[in-house]
Amino acid sequence: MKHGLRPISGRRGPMARLPRPAAEGDVLRRQQLLRIRGRSVAWVPPLLMLVAITVIDFNTAGEFQMITWVVLVPGIAAAICGVWGTAAFGVLALLNYLLADTSYPDQYKSGLPDFILVGIGGALAVLACLVRVRGERQMLHMRDVAETTRRTVLRPLPSDWGGLEHAAVYLASDVEARVGGDFYDVQQGPHGTRVLVGDVQGKGLGAVEAAAALLGTFREAGFHEEFGTVAERLEIRIHRHALHLTALGRDDGDRFATAVLIGFCEDEPGVVDVVVFGHEPPLAVGPDGVRQLPVATGLPLGLGELSDDGPPSVQRVPLNATETLLITTDGVTEARDAEGRFYPLAAEVAAAVAADPLTAEPRRLVALVRDGTLRHSGGRLADDTTLFAVRRALPGTGRKGRSPS
Repeated sequence: MKHGLRPISGRRGPMARLPRPAAEGDVLRRQQLLRIRGRSVAWVPPLLMLVAITVIDFNTAGEFQMITWVVLVPGIAAAICGVWGTAAFGVLALLNYLLADTSYPDQYKSGLPDFILVGIGGALAVLACLVRVRGERQMLHMRDVAETTRRTVLRPLPSDWGGLEHAAVYLASDVEARVGGDFYDVQQGPHGTRVLVGDVQGKGLGAVEAAAALLGTFREAGFHEEFGTVAERLEIRIHRHALHLTALGRDDGDRFATAVLIGFCEDEPGVVDVVVFGHEPPLAVGPDGVRQLPVATGLPLGLGELSDDGPPSVQRVPLNATETLLITTDGVTEARDAEGRFYPLAAEVAAAVAADPLTAEPRRLVALVRDGTLRHSGGRLADDTTLFAVRRALPGTGRKGRSPS
């Protein structure tokens, strides 16, 4: 799976801000730097250069070759201004050169050849600006498409949805695609609130398709079905997805997904139901320390047919009200430093909680692990990274959300 960070889960959505792809980031930074109080000042640098060239030219002898400099004006405009702005500076540069040349004594005049050269330079600058603007528009359009795709798969949720406090960070290692196969969701229903976090094997849009299929099934079955049935439906869904892709003649349907399915029962607040599909068991993080949930790991989704026992069994384990469940995907477990050492997730979280028990709050916890993972790996993620922290809403800290329509 694939660097790309999107705010930490809050009322406006469950993403953490992603570091933008380099080219896209350059475009947005340039747009921000060239605006003051919402107004564009991109015209200022080329105008100042044109004025400076004119002043220097009128205060020096003929050894100052104005044409050497004036052709730079539309070139600079092409890099930071719009097409019409660049065209305007091309015309200004041409008129400025014509005015200066006609004011020279005869022995210093360049005449028609250099005038044509300045005109050609302006025309080429306009053409270059046109190519640049079109490329930027296409890049920003693709960003919007990727953002829409991501929000369709990873829908925004309130931070206290379904009687739970949660926070999530998604880091895409593929800076161009900015979407991958990691997925998560919270679904409230008559049987309690369920949480699903997982990671589809593979990269690209095929992984996104599989993740979307699993999330669609979870959102429907998680509302209507008993907890064990939800796990069975997820296994069936990934097989149906593979059959559909095979029928279409595609060869990328043979995928599997690791996942953790968690059920919070309303009538038993001291326990949670857990099914682990080939994933690392969640960490329970609380003021008293960090522990891994004592649950067995079954086969990943899509590989259940290799076992005679069917989907992994539902396991009920105790969970204190002050403990937060932390679930991470491969980007964290496989993060290495320059010497090849893996990120010490449990040790770092335990040290942080010992220093400040409030670190166990979901928002603080995912921020800690996000920063630690990026610091440890030097910002070079080997895989998509999802951090998801969830706990029951403490009295007075949240509100119980309604089910989606």
